Amino acid sequence: MSIRGLKKKQPKTFKVRIITVDAEMEFSCEMKWKGKDLFDLVCRALGLRETWFFGLQYTIKGMCTWLKMDKKVLDQEIPKEDPISFHFLAKFYPEKVEEELLQEITQHLFFLQVKKQILDEEIYCSPEATVLLASYAVQAKYGDYDPNFHEPGFLAHDELLPKRVLRQYQLTAEMWEEKITAWYAEHRGIARDEAEMNYLKIAQDLEMYGVNYFPIAQNKNHTDLLLGVDAKGIHIYSINNRFSPNKSFEWSSIRNISCSEKELTIKPLDKKAEVFKFFSSQLKVNKLIFQLCIGNHDLFMRRRKVDSIEIQQMKAQAREEKARKKMENQRLAREKQLREEAERAKEELERRLFQLEDEARQANEALLRSQEAAELLAEKAQIAEEEAKLLAQNAAEAEQERQRLELTALKSKEEKRLMEQKMREAELIAVKLVKESDRRAKEAEHLKQDLHEAREAERKAKQKLLDITRLNYPHMAKYPQYSPGDSRDANFDKGSIKLDLKDIDLKRLSFEIERERLDYLEKSRKFEDRLKELKSEIHALKLEEKQAGLSS
Repeated sequence: MSIRGLKKKQPKTFKVRIITVDAEMEFSCEMKWKGKDLFDLVCRALGLRETWFFGLQYTIKGMCTWLKMDKKVLDQEIPKEDPISFHFLAKFYPEKVEEELLQEITQHLFFLQVKKQILDEEIYCSPEATVLLASYAVQAKYGDYDPNFHEPGFLAHDELLPKRVLRQYQLTAEMWEEKITAWYAEHRGIARDEAEMNYLKIAQDLEMYGVNYFPIAQNKNHTDLLLGVDAKGIHIYSINNRFSPNKSFEWSSIRNISCSEKELTIKPLDKKAEVFKFFSSQLKVNKLIFQLCIGNHDLFMRRRKVDSIEIQQMKAQAREEKARKKMENQRLAREKQLREEAERAKEELERRLFQLEDEARQANEALLRSQEAAELLAEKAQIAEEEAKLLAQNAAEAEQERQRLELTALKSKEEKRLMEQKMREAELIAVKLVKESDRRAKEAEHLKQDLHEAREAERKAKQKLLDITRLNYPHMAKYPQYSPGDSRDANFDKGSIKLDLKDIDLKRLSFEIERERLDYLEKSRKFEDRLKELKSEIHALKLEEKQAGLSS
């Protein structure tokens, strides 16, 4: 067989893009595939076994439509695009999520879709309930709350609350985060699947949960009502109130639903009850309502029958899986608890170690400070000792100076007393010398007078003797060679000797007088020198006394 022949036998395909709530996938489909073939391929790719809740939705001419399972994909009125886009969504909702949603993937897909519907305000939720639901969503995404890891602002990029709620209350993002975190912290120990299930259990009690709304009219001219189809039945609402239905038809009370063009008829089980007829704007809308009614009614009846072998196996597997996960979660919880305890113990040890290190550091610092203080005190003590020595030395010097000053003062007093005594003695001596000088002067004057008188008497005697000699011996002048030998000559010689002796006494007396006068002058000069020395010493003592008075 040639390669060209193999190429001819390969089936023609077209591409489709499947968009789930949190992912996108692309597949190549054969031209002959029906909607069920594509749907089964997607379910296998997702690992989904609870396929009866889901469908493939597409939008054509502004209207959302579900891909029919029993018709070829390309034969249906689908968008002409490449690849063709389909949304894999929940088409039917369970009555009790905890009992009917068996697989974790099913539960996760429902959680994501319901969460999106609440955030897009397709399902109304009170502000209090939205905060609680947001806390479960955070638990499912981030796990247990850890204040060390989940710091303020960690929810800044997460969309958790409807815009209507944010507009209704004038709260900052930080305040909303604080409210959500307060609930989030209480969900500690809840696994992701449990948090998602808790979310769905709260959401299933909301009035608009799982309801598909369609505008209808009780006649052909007006569209003034809303028809809602959900897992429990068919409900009729006023156009402005989607919470409380005006009338409800539970699946167990409906006998028949028929659809013809734009008219849809609901026949109650009670034949006496009134048949309800309504009109829609398009035949497609009527057909869509009819499909949803059939699917929800089939699921309603299916829930009330004995489970099939497949469902029983799935439930058994789900129970085993839950038990296994429970044990695994318990084991993980124990390990986590042990790890947390170990971490707490480690933190406590680290804290204690840090505390001990801090205490050791403080002790070392205290020791260093003590050593520094001791060194400083030793230095101060040394300085104080040196200062004490210096002060003692200064005190000793001061004492010595005081004693010296006292001695100086005493010496000065004694010297002053001695000087005064010397001055008095000098004055006395001076007085005595003056008196002696006067006496000697008087004596000298008397002596001079006596000398003068003696000389005058001597002169007179000599003159008298000369006169007598001339008178008695005139021949002696004429005859000098004659030397009488008698007694007169002898007497003359004796008189001459007497005169010579008298002259010698006068010279001696004159010499003594001159000598005494010179002695007196010498003593006077020495006394004056002594007086000058005494005056100089007295003046020096006065200067020392003044300087001592200034220094003290």
